[in-house]
Amino acid sequence: MLDERKAAILRAVVEEYIETAQPVGSGHVVRTAGVAVSSATVRNEMAVLEREGYLVQPHTSAGRIPTDKGYRFFVDQLTGPGVLGPTQRQAVQEFFSTAHGELERKLHQTSQLLASVTDYAAVVIGHGREAATVRTAQVVGLAPRLALVVAVLSDGTVEKRTLELADVVDDAQLALASTRVATLTAHRALDELAEVAEATELRPTGEAADAVVLAAVRALSVVDADEPDHVFVGGVARMAGAFDAVEAVRQVLTTLEQQYVVVTLLRDVLARGLSVAIGAEHGVAPLAQCAVVVSPYEVEGHAAGSVGVLGPTRMNYSQALAAVAMVSQRLGRHLSEGEG
Repeated sequence: MLDERKAAILRAVVEEYIETAQPVGSGHVVRTAGVAVSSATVRNEMAVLEREGYLVQPHTSAGRIPTDKGYRFFVDQLTGPGVLGPTQRQAVQEFFSTAHGELERKLHQTSQLLASVTDYAAVVIGHGREAATVRTAQVVGLAPRLALVVAVLSDGTVEKRTLELADVVDDAQLALASTRVATLTAHRALDELAEVAEATELRPTGEAADAVVLAAVRALSVVDADEPDHVFVGGVARMAGAFDAVEAVRQVLTTLEQQYVVVTLLRDVLARGLSVAIGAEHGVAPLAQCAVVVSPYEVEGHAAGSVGVLGPTRMNYSQALAAVAMVSQRLGRHLSEGEG
């Protein structure tokens, strides 16, 4: 751990470099609140921080810039997410009060919202259908031996399955079956319904509705295990101005086009218990000059996806953490309440 003076000097360097993207000299640090020492002392302490790997001097006689280790110390010392400005908060609130339409559209628009609020590239991921829970379900007749089961899921999507019945089932039995299906499937994930179907099969009532209930629950339990996550990346063009080298920009933009890499990146960061991964920490070589801030979101208590931003390592971490936290919470609440 750094002593209080070195920590204050490092914070001053990080904050100034985030703001200006220019190497920071001792003169600026001396003028910073909380660093009440001479310029010579600051230079000596900055030299120590450089030897210990927190700072680096890009050119002789130039000021210092933070390393990944320096940014990590800075982020770990934050007491929590910052506070978004009133304009950004209002933008988030207005978006979720008016968002409507299909799930894919909402997630796409959410990525654009987050990019506009942070000025970084934003990623919104929605997990496959098997993780969604059933909000409501009903069975309707289409023909004497044909019915349709319709389920509205917690993520706002609608699942439909056609049921071919062995016998004719009248409207009363269909209504009874519909009520039972709604009860049996409510608040259950699709990948749990196979067990429900087996349990239902063990408790027949002898009524004509039984076959419909069993067929409906079994049909809803069949999901495509290979269905990819929904991945939406907004604000990619904003990354172009974040790096000096054209090659760095090209590598970042190319990587952001690879959805599998993006999904794996965010999942790995969360799996390690992190909310921020800086530079080489995330293990994706083409993004070595980038940092990632990510947060999961839940729908009705179930993991539904994740929200994140990707920017240069000199990103405004406090603001990015605040934006990601607010958007992930509002997105989860919005989908849980079935708004729009």
